[in-house]
Amino acid sequence: MAAAMAWLRRGAWGPARRCGRSYSAGGVSPGVPLSCPLPGVPKAVFAAAEGRERFETRVTALENGLRVASQRKFGQFCTVGLLINSGSRHEAKYLSGISHFLEKLAFSSTAQFGSKDEILLTLEKHGGICDCQASRDTIMYAVSADAKGLDTVVNLLADVALQPRLSDEEIEMTRMAIRFELEDLNMRPDPEPLLTEMIHAAAYRENTVGLNRFCPVENTNKIDRQVLHSYLRNYYTPDRMVLAGVGIEHEQLVECAKKYLLGVEPVWGSAQAKDVDRSVAQYTGGIVKVEKDMSDVSLGPTPIPELTHIMIGLESCSFLEEDFIPFAVLNMMMGGGGSFSAGGPGKGMFTRLYLNVLNRHHWMYNATSYHHSYEDTGLLCIHASADPKQVREMVEIITREFILMAGAVGEVELERAKTQLKSMLMMNLESRPVIFEDVGRQVLATNTRKLPHELCALISQVKSADIKRVVTKMLHKKPAVAALGDLTDLPTYEHIQAALSSKDGRLPRMYRLFR
Repeated sequence: MAAAMAWLRRGAWGPARRCGRSYSAGGVSPGVPLSCPLPGVPKAVFAAAEGRERFETRVTALENGLRVASQRKFGQFCTVGLLINSGSRHEAKYLSGISHFLEKLAFSSTAQFGSKDEILLTLEKHGGICDCQASRDTIMYAVSADAKGLDTVVNLLADVALQPRLSDEEIEMTRMAIRFELEDLNMRPDPEPLLTEMIHAAAYRENTVGLNRFCPVENTNKIDRQVLHSYLRNYYTPDRMVLAGVGIEHEQLVECAKKYLLGVEPVWGSAQAKDVDRSVAQYTGGIVKVEKDMSDVSLGPTPIPELTHIMIGLESCSFLEEDFIPFAVLNMMMGGGGSFSAGGPGKGMFTRLYLNVLNRHHWMYNATSYHHSYEDTGLLCIHASADPKQVREMVEIITREFILMAGAVGEVELERAKTQLKSMLMMNLESRPVIFEDVGRQVLATNTRKLPHELCALISQVKSADIKRVVTKMLHKKPAVAALGDLTDLPTYEHIQAALSSKDGRLPRMYRLFR
């Protein structure tokens, strides 16, 4: 130790000494420089940054067309699931609501498992949980469990997706659950799910992503096992599926896929799919209005006041196009939220809808930007809420914000939006289920996956000119409008369209002799 201290006192930055040459200083016993290995001490192994290739998503296509995608992640648990290119957008030739039924029927009895309880008990042995989510273009069956139970998990997923019993009792229970959900949807204080349905119906009238995601009440009794099988026969085919896994070895997942998903005949038979809807989304624009008394939506000691909700949207682009990234930055720049949202810059308090709308117009309860993107189209919209008497003024404020999007974008504002988008992207991708969904959706759409560092590089490249270009293109489209509540003072669709075509976003003036 004394020798080491003497060496440090002489200066670590001094001339390098050869290993083995001893020295002494001030009576200190001869020693060896610390840069040389110590005799009898095992050689140190230092941690090094691993190559990027270890974190790349690996994809393998099986003979039947099914793709297997995996992503490595440290930890004891894994998330594995099946993503299927099937959703409400494919229901044009069928009864609306089939995907909603399939979501509710997921993880019920199958050929191997007698009941939902049996499935849950099997997963419990591996500390697992399961979930199914149906969207407009994808249905996803997912399980999170201990990685040691991978074989059991893939076997269960294959059985749930390809061998469901769909008993009369289960279908009847699903009908009751859907009816209750639809009632709840209409009674919720938060109308966002309902407005999202309405804006899609207005933007893509009676086609693809404009078709209803929720089962209409009149169809609940019409959907039975036969209807479900006819749909499953066309859309639950291996070439429309991706088996994605996070936190497992790729070879192991491929082996399980071959074992349980290759050469398996589904319960509805292996006949060739004939009626697959490959329609491309047709943006139409338009308006959907629902007059509704919102005065008793939230009763209690602190009731929410009666509000009218408006959503105005314009067609953006698909997530496969290059302009998707500028639109994502624009959406982050607009931001917004409710009037009671709390927090600093990280919460979006410096976004345009806070600074220009909520901070200046205290009577507005909400102003939030949303961006919905699909493989062939996209929709950028702003949701706003206010007292029914101030609907006209609220609509004009929102149309002005759309016009201002095409104006000057400050460098600080743009950099803040880009940094916030990268931050949210990286933060969300800390979660294993989010990585799983990202891997599955990207591979389902493109057969490959853009990694987070690639997306961050694309975000960094966005310039203010890109924002202006995409907004100018977007403003040439017809608007889509959804309105819910007391609509007495709602401007006409033609007036909203005229405001979005003007230079300042103002609604045409109306003159009345009598009020």
